[in-house]
Amino acid sequence: MAATEDVAYVDHPLLAPGLVERRGYQLELAAQARTEHTLVCLPTGLGKTTVSLLVTAERLHDCGGTALFLAPTKPLVTQHAEFYRQALSIPDDEIVVFTGEVSPDDRGELFERARIVIATPQVIENDLVGNRIDLADVTHLTFDECHRGTGDYSYVYIADRYHADADDPLVTAMSASPGGDGEEIRTVCENLGVGNVAVMTEEDADVDEYTHDTDVEWIEVELPETVIEIRDALNEVIEDRLEKLKSLGVTNTTSPDLSQKQLNRMRGKLQKMMDEDQSAGYKGISTHAEVMKLRRAVELVETQSVDALCRYFERQRQAARSSGASKASQRLVSEPKVREAMRKAESFDGTHPKFSRTRILLAETLGIGGGERVIVFTESRDTAEALSAFLGEHFDVHRFVGQGDKEGSDGMTQKQQAETLSAFRNGEFEVLVSTSVAEEGLDVPEVDLVLFFEPVPTAIRSIQRKGRTGRQAAGRVVVLMAKDTRDEAFFWIARRREQRMESELRELKQSADEIQQELPGESIDDSGMGGDDGSEGGDDGSEGADDGSEGADDGRRDGQPGLSDFATGSETTGDGSDDDSDENEPGEGDSDGEGGSPSEDNSDDQSDEEGIVATAESEEGAEIVIDQRELDSHIARELSTREGIYTRLETLSVGDYVLSDRVAVERKSVDDFLDTLTGGDRSLFEQAGDLARNYSRPVLILEGETDLYGARNVHPNAIRGALASLAIDFDVSVLRTDGTEGTANMLETIARREQEERDRAVSVHGEKGSKTLPEQQEYVVSAIADIGPITARGLLEAFGSVEAVMTAEKEDLLEIDGIGEVTADRIREVVASEYVR
Repeated sequence: MAATEDVAYVDHPLLAPGLVERRGYQLELAAQARTEHTLVCLPTGLGKTTVSLLVTAERLHDCGGTALFLAPTKPLVTQHAEFYRQALSIPDDEIVVFTGEVSPDDRGELFERARIVIATPQVIENDLVGNRIDLADVTHLTFDECHRGTGDYSYVYIADRYHADADDPLVTAMSASPGGDGEEIRTVCENLGVGNVAVMTEEDADVDEYTHDTDVEWIEVELPETVIEIRDALNEVIEDRLEKLKSLGVTNTTSPDLSQKQLNRMRGKLQKMMDEDQSAGYKGISTHAEVMKLRRAVELVETQSVDALCRYFERQRQAARSSGASKASQRLVSEPKVREAMRKAESFDGTHPKFSRTRILLAETLGIGGGERVIVFTESRDTAEALSAFLGEHFDVHRFVGQGDKEGSDGMTQKQQAETLSAFRNGEFEVLVSTSVAEEGLDVPEVDLVLFFEPVPTAIRSIQRKGRTGRQAAGRVVVLMAKDTRDEAFFWIARRREQRMESELRELKQSADEIQQELPGESIDDSGMGGDDGSEGGDDGSEGADDGSEGADDGRRDGQPGLSDFATGSETTGDGSDDDSDENEPGEGDSDGEGGSPSEDNSDDQSDEEGIVATAESEEGAEIVIDQRELDSHIARELSTREGIYTRLETLSVGDYVLSDRVAVERKSVDDFLDTLTGGDRSLFEQAGDLARNYSRPVLILEGETDLYGARNVHPNAIRGALASLAIDFDVSVLRTDGTEGTANMLETIARREQEERDRAVSVHGEKGSKTLPEQQEYVVSAIADIGPITARGLLEAFGSVEAVMTAEKEDLLEIDGIGEVTADRIREVVASEYVR
């Protein structure tokens, strides 16, 4: 679009003049979102953040208080903060960023004086659980990429707290792809307390003028013979392992093309067998793990590269040699057919045909077609690195990956990510090879080609990837598929799900009134605000803005500009300078083919790892001090919502929960407890010792409904001996609960009893005690083999010293109670064997 076209800008006391351009559909969505808790559904790249910005400006102007904006990753938080600081006439220091890198000691004060807080949800959750912040004065809460608001994700807890704690709450939830079907969308709305659904599709007239056709084409490639031979060899091993699982009755198929859903069902059946203490279940679960590893290897060689497969094999070899290696890893690398596949992969001197096809497509786009920028998406970080090196011989290429370091591959820091995207935006290089981190809604510039190195089997991620093109001009999307591989299955799965999602959004728009009646909605008191006039607007600040026409006054009684007044803002001639609002779309994290999301800010506090000394801060009710490493259990969440319970997060040196000056609690699941009896981990007894040295009433909670005596192949007397040792040797009370809610109930009961009935204050004290000499000697001996603390004491009492135990002959060891043939042989093997890594 010509840079000299007339552009209309939104005018408001809190918006920077001449920056946010008028778009009719944005104003219409904002008009709805300012009066009701609203889910805003808008196609990728069309300015959902601008909608939230307009509502934030209105709420802060009319209601004061604080606006809270949540985004799932650090790069997104940084990007949104930059946009808000550009777009609002609010001092920069009143727009603060909260990530785990900001000290928790500072966050409480920063939150109190900020007008806008932009944060990762994990940090806000931690601060709410730890009572560092208060949501009472938050007048607008935005959930970016709200499709994440399911299950145990932090959005769900924060929404519940916000609706309960805020004096005048208003929620705006945003997503281009809120769910795969109507039920998922309803679940998100219910979890976030949203009662209104505002949907715009590309078929809407106001939206259509800002979108362009995006051609999607898929290209098949043929696998070379050597690659097929490697794949077939691995599939033969998969078939063999599935035959073993079939004999256990957990599957009816031995086809290596079975689905992940089938594998999940198998695992469920095997888990049930283990719960019933069937030994075949334990063997089966190990075989199942081997199948999973083999399937990953097949996926890499089929769809990624032989180089990626070689790196994977090398990691498996290292894992098999490590201490505590699983039997699945050991069997995998010793299997003859797998070893032959490894040799073929290591001697293969070619490349996957997708590499050469990628190079051809880039040459067509950047050379013949005169394009400027291309994004190549891949699932595997190994492939991203190999592609970057391969394409770098002909093009100016940079990789873009998540922040976590993964098995020989360095991640990128937040600063490196920002610098890379900035350079890409500025045209300093032409090809970005990215893992799924760039799907997360980062402000990636308009590109001429989006190349999927492999299909992705989820509609949400497919939509976001394609949203990187077709914003200001027609774009091209190409999906590479290896013929007769799971690439084809993934493609059709994603295509079917995407079509279903688009259909659901159309249906959602058509039946919004009916759906809203099913949702727990409520209107926000917004007297004096009229609806939007629906006038067409210009672009939102991206290059090539369209013309906009003036709208009518909405007749606000208080004389302040409403959202319809925004549309009648000053007419200015401009070039549509980039305001970085094109736009932050949801993704699924930088899985790098391994799962998880390194960019997510899951960590909280830069706390002293040695623990703290603290005193009670609660003036009323009962206080519970919680070790911040317990956040994953959700017990802290549960306790923080209970009336009369004051929760505080600390890094505790001793215990998981402190309930008074004399009661501290260590929490263990039944499985964790049994692991200490069957493995080499003796941390439970060390923790019991620390509790007993520092608190006069130490407590161990065993959590879970699992049968303590029937869950594992552990002799009941071993379990009784451990419990007796805890009670008699360490003076630790052992209590059972049936789950996290039961644990929370028990903690609340003890805390109230101690503090309200006995008037005892909370006092966090003590450090991990340095072991006495006898304790250190017992620890050394108990670490040799499957020896518990009682047997270790028996050995030391019999032989007199650690040295004597180590040098004792097998016959002498057998004379000690608790030492049988197997344990004696193991002691001699550990002590006498040559050290070889």
